[in-house]
Amino acid sequence: MRTAWSRTLDMAIPLPHLLHSDRPIPAAASHATPPSASESAAPPQDELKRVAAHRAVELVESGMVLGLGTGSTAAHALDRIGDLLRCGVLRDIVGIPTSEWAAARAAAAGIPLSDLNAHPVVDLSIDGADEVDPALNLVKGRGGSLLREKMVEGASRRFVVIVDDSKLVPRLGASGLAVPVEVIPFGYALTLRRLHKLFHGVPGFNLKLRTASVNAKASTFEEDGFELESFVTDNRNYIVDLFFEEGIHGDLNLISDEILRITGVVEHGMFLGLASSVIVARKDGVVVMDKEMKLNGI
Repeated sequence: MRTAWSRTLDMAIPLPHLLHSDRPIPAAASHATPPSASESAAPPQDELKRVAAHRAVELVESGMVLGLGTGSTAAHALDRIGDLLRCGVLRDIVGIPTSEWAAARAAAAGIPLSDLNAHPVVDLSIDGADEVDPALNLVKGRGGSLLREKMVEGASRRFVVIVDDSKLVPRLGASGLAVPVEVIPFGYALTLRRLHKLFHGVPGFNLKLRTASVNAKASTFEEDGFELESFVTDNRNYIVDLFFEEGIHGDLNLISDEILRITGVVEHGMFLGLASSVIVARKDGVVVMDKEMKLNGI
């Protein structure tokens, strides 16, 4: 994995005290504030998520329609946008949430909300990812919001992904964690069998219907002999988690099409070719990868 990413990480831009800088603040960018006691005590990984999120928010301009991501990394972006709205740095922002969770978090932050029906074109989406490969393909949706995330981010003029460097993988699925597939509840067992048949013979492949008690970021599931309640998405669907011991090999677009051709499948968590750029926060700096694999600093 290090080899695949070495030419970007070697040029990392040093972090200005992990976010806060003495440099002048661009008019359209965020204003720096001293970290609170809770922020100072934040775990290193969470601090890196915050750095990536705040850097992404510097791309936000007044009057934009924003896609609002879901998850622990996106939460930092939502909170920052809310801060900038309250202090008047940003104005006339409209947010399109990618989940019920994002809607509640954004509303609490004071971000005005709408939907894709009223705003079918989104200026900028900011969201995290569970995995990022060298071609900027993503795995997303381990929190269960993959359908709405893909709809909003697919409608965006620009989709900026914010991660720490633990999310970088040589190929999708290589972390050993779940690649989620959203399916309708009706006949879900048949859909699960068809997904299993699609990947039959793939070494190290396994799949499991997600239950409400399961941590989606766990690489294995424990059977306890009891029938557990199925995890239900915001769209009232189920999630089937796919596991690939050695990652997904082959043509990702072809694999995507084969999954989506299974009746009962709504969407999967591979986001192929959607990311405009990926902001990666490391302890020693921030790097930005774009679709041409060029490094830029912001």
